[in-house]
Order: sequence, then C-alpha cells, then structure tokens
Amino acid sequence: MEDRVSTTLDRLRHGGARQKSAKADGVPDDLGARLAWLRKMHGLSQRELAKRAGMTNGAISLIEKNLSSPQVASLRKILNVFPISIAEFFSLKLRDDHQIYFSAKDLVEMGGKDISLRLVAGQNRSRKLQVFHERFAPGSDTGKQMLQHEGEEAGVVIRGRIELTVGRQKKELGPGEAYYFSSALPHRFRNLGTEECEMVSAATPPSF
Repeated sequence: MEDRVSTTLDRLRHGGARQKSAKADGVPDDLGARLAWLRKMHGLSQRELAKRAGMTNGAISLIEKNLSSPQVASLRKILNVFPISIAEFFSLKLRDDHQIYFSAKDLVEMGGKDISLRLVAGQNRSRKLQVFHERFAPGSDTGKQMLQHEGEEAGVVIRGRIELTVGRQKKELGPGEAYYFSSALPHRFRNLGTEECEMVSAATPPSF
C-alpha cells in the first residue's frame, strides 16, 4: 500500500511539474494544486498549515509548487490538519463548474466532532457566498476566543437552541428564530442545551 501511494505521489508531482494537466473530469492531475486548493478552502495560510502540521513554511511552499514530492508520512501529517484521508485527497473534485443542485453527500464537511459545518458548493473556488448546514452537539462551543473576520453573516435555527454572543449582546435562539450581524464584531456560538442544535447559515465573503 505504501509503495502504491508513493508511486501515485511521484506521478502527480512529476506530471504537475511538466504541465498543469487535467483529467477528463476537470480535476488537475497535480498534487500541489490539490493541496493549495484544500488549504485555501479551510482559510489557512501556508505558514499556519505548516505550523499545525509540524513542518516548515518552505516545505509547504515547495510541495504546492510541485518542486518537492512529500513522503507518505509527511503527506499524512499535512492532511491530518483538515482532517482528510489520502484516498479522499486524491479523489477531490476541484472544478470551477456551475453545479446548481447538490445532494447531501455533495456538501463538504469543514467542521469537527462536536460542530458539523457542511459547506454548499465547496468545490466551487469562485464562490462569493458561503452557506453552511450546521449541527452543534450539546455543550459544543466555538471557543472562548471570539470569532472575528470581515463580512456579514446570517442564519436560521431549525431545531434545538443556540446561544449567540455578538459584541456585548447575548441571546439564546430557538427554532424559527434568526440572526444577522457584521462578522467584524466579536462573536461566539454555544449550545447550552441537552439536544443538538441544527441551523442553516450564510456569510459573505466566504471565509472557507
């Protein structure tokens, strides 16, 4: 298995170094392009990805430029940051197409164990809008360090309850209730209840 993965890495690295080739379905046959796309999808700089993976910024830069072919162990360290398996990484669809309808399995999971953030049209790199189907497990929290970034965001609670803090204001929202605020204001989401909270949210410009 390790040998097969190594061969695939080497093929993608050398194929990408010669030319920006693409498969019939529009997916770049290029390891560096795949990694750069995945990193930007998660809103990470090369420096931040390197820090989380325990590597140097230069190493990430060389891989994305197809000037260095990572060992299997190194690629696993990088992909564990997202997290995504090597198999999933090689099957990513990076097309900038104009898909209109999406099945549940088309949504890209950007969250973690306690907070699920399933992104609509995640494969579209030219998106101007970010739409999430969100699920907050009981007791989950976006963190004591408040979120803050450019843009605006809004959402509607489908079921359960969520506590939303925006600046100095705080309110618990239930089914059918909604929010809209400037993302430049410090904000935090917490599920203080005993049941899962489900929401649909939108933000612009995209931060994922």
